[in-house]
Amino acid sequence: MGFGPFFFGANKNMLNKRADKLELLRIAEAVALEKSIDKELIISSMETGIAKAAKSKFGHENDITVSINRDNGDIEIFRKLIISENPENSNTEINLEDAVNLGENNKNKKVGDEVFQPLPAFDFGRIAAQTAKQVINFNVREAERERQFNDFKDKKDTILSGIVKRLEFGNVIIDLGRTEALLQKNELIPRENIKAGDRIKAYCYDVRREQRGQQIFLSRAHPKFMEKLFIQEVPEIYDGLIEIKSSSRDPGSRAKICVKAVDTSLDPVGACVGMRGSRVQAVVNELQGEKIDIVNWSDDPAILVSNALSPAEVQRVNVDLERKKLDVILSEENLSKAIGRRGQNVRLATKLLNYEINIMTDQEDSEKRQLEFKEKTENFVKNLELDETLGQLLVAEGFSTIDDIKDSSIENLSKIEGIEEDTAKALIERAKEFHQKDLEDISQRIKELGLADDLINLKGLTPGMLVTLGEQKILNLQDFADLASDELTGGFDVIKGEKIKIQGFLEDFALSKTEADELIMSARKIIYKD
Repeated sequence: MGFGPFFFGANKNMLNKRADKLELLRIAEAVALEKSIDKELIISSMETGIAKAAKSKFGHENDITVSINRDNGDIEIFRKLIISENPENSNTEINLEDAVNLGENNKNKKVGDEVFQPLPAFDFGRIAAQTAKQVINFNVREAERERQFNDFKDKKDTILSGIVKRLEFGNVIIDLGRTEALLQKNELIPRENIKAGDRIKAYCYDVRREQRGQQIFLSRAHPKFMEKLFIQEVPEIYDGLIEIKSSSRDPGSRAKICVKAVDTSLDPVGACVGMRGSRVQAVVNELQGEKIDIVNWSDDPAILVSNALSPAEVQRVNVDLERKKLDVILSEENLSKAIGRRGQNVRLATKLLNYEINIMTDQEDSEKRQLEFKEKTENFVKNLELDETLGQLLVAEGFSTIDDIKDSSIENLSKIEGIEEDTAKALIERAKEFHQKDLEDISQRIKELGLADDLINLKGLTPGMLVTLGEQKILNLQDFADLASDELTGGFDVIKGEKIKIQGFLEDFALSKTEADELIMSARKIIYKD
């Protein structure tokens, strides 16, 4: 349904024809019904379009308004005028006497008030009619786009189904019925064969307003797509008896999903697998044969990582909650299983747990512990002028840094066998002296490195961190804001199947990934605010 020759026919005095007036309302109602938009908006658009055409007829300098009676279709055209003592422009001003003569409603008007002068009905010329048509069509299109956006904005974070309409440069355009959606090439499952006419499911991860209308973005590679499929296939998840805690995917190859039983009488893994694997197989088929590991959730990171790295058998796990790091120790024969092909298994487990997972053998763990013990001992011996035996004793009792000794009490240190009260007092005094001297040295080093005040004043960065950043040529807030959290905390990367350690700038300061993210975001907020 459009606004065709009937409404815009040239040399046709439709404003004076009763039948035409009623037809006008019928057109508005029909278009509103077809486009699923408000009839009032259609009539308002008609008023705007007629006003635009009237300006072409009576002059663009006139301020013209149009009113269409919603009951009978009567159309009235007015020119808005300002009452003035000495009118200079007859198109915009009127004297008080003439204003009063325009109608009974203007008797109490005064200088400066607005009045509306009725204008005669007119024949649309070709250009005026085209102008009105463009205005109305534009408003209708905008309303239709707004309606479509409102219809689909609530579809975000859901699975949508549609027909593949066409393929453009590897991207897939999907017909959802009343609108289209975009499935970009990088959001497809690798190597899946999609052709025009196929019915397809995908996860809606974003709905955005754009100049050409709303844009609906779909994905079949997103981890949430797999989660939503499990919600559809497993009634216990849909009913809230089983909770999906997290998921990770290597699209088209392998995935992991972590589930927890809210109702403790249920087996969450068994429920997701289904009778003879029917439930998980339905999800696997939709994901083009992607192998799915269903992991049983645990509040204990050590148990959880053991479940996540299956089928590898884990001997023990060293947990660092502060740094969100897990050292997983296992035998040589289980090492390759834990890492997986090209590091896939440990990479998916890392995403699933949001912990840094360090896979090592028992021998590697022993060597690491020995190295850490030696480094801590040497730190105490060198900086507190202790003999090696006393340094080893302190490390064995759990003291890792000189600050640990500085913040300890004489009473606590004296409880250690072999440390007298005088020795404990001397240890604390030496630790405090070293701390003070260290602060002075750091302060001097910060000046020498030339760090900017905006970086020095960033809340959360210690003097030691500032020195380390300065030595890496990160000298101001902008430099810091440009970093990624992994550059601060470090991590692991898998290159050609081999796990490679990436050293972080502030890794030695026990900075967690969350803390690193918060520091970087606070720096960016300051910069954007300025």
